[in-house]
Amino acid sequence: MNQVSARIVSNTPVMPGACLMWLEAPEIASVVQPGQFVMAKCGGDNLLRRPFSIHWINDDKTELALLLAEFGRGTQWLSKQKEGSYIDLLGPLGNGFTINSDSHNLLLIAGGIGIAPLCFLGDVAIKQNKEITLLIGAQNAMYILHEDLLPSKKTLVITTNDGSQGNEGYITQTIPEYIDWADQIFACGPSQMYRTMAKMLQLKDRPVQISLEVRMGCGFGVCYGCTVKTKQGLKQVCKDGPIFSLDDILWDEFVDI
Repeated sequence: MNQVSARIVSNTPVMPGACLMWLEAPEIASVVQPGQFVMAKCGGDNLLRRPFSIHWINDDKTELALLLAEFGRGTQWLSKQKEGSYIDLLGPLGNGFTINSDSHNLLLIAGGIGIAPLCFLGDVAIKQNKEITLLIGAQNAMYILHEDLLPSKKTLVITTNDGSQGNEGYITQTIPEYIDWADQIFACGPSQMYRTMAKMLQLKDRPVQISLEVRMGCGFGVCYGCTVKTKQGLKQVCKDGPIFSLDDILWDEFVDI
């Protein structure tokens, strides 16, 4: 884990209420793995750092990108920071996704802002000559990242609640069509998406890795504020995750933090 003062290279709106921020942070970008995250210090009266999945890194591993959704005061403050300013980051933190060497077909499932860590994962997988199918679900077309901001070599399937782009409905309705094709499945999205996936008979006994997004206090296992119940007992999302097996979480006892 490194603490760095990262210079903002760019900060660009990419959808309503969200921006893509590129930061110069070679100490983190050179060692981070897909699925890991950073804790960013926010200014103003925001006392606690905010966790953000790594959205992407550049080719020479000197810069990293964060997809910032303006959910609260901390992210609103970050989204307003200008090019050339500096952000205090801790990272990389947590455990990342695992791509098996013998896997060829990878299914990536993104619900809403859950696209963030899956772009980095998809980019790494493509460089390993894996086949990628990326499912993206959102409320409507305005909340779908432009294709230029997604991994280049992939099959893209979009589902929007109102049908304004791609299929109409929920992303969980699209998933069953691609399960048999996939050697491994990776997902990031809201807990309700995971609860629905956990009930799918087609996913029983299938290896599904999920990125669990919860509120965090410290980010490295000191405060126990992100503890969840699993089949192996209590786990801390920041330290033992944020990547878990879908069937490891006790969803009947899971409470959104």
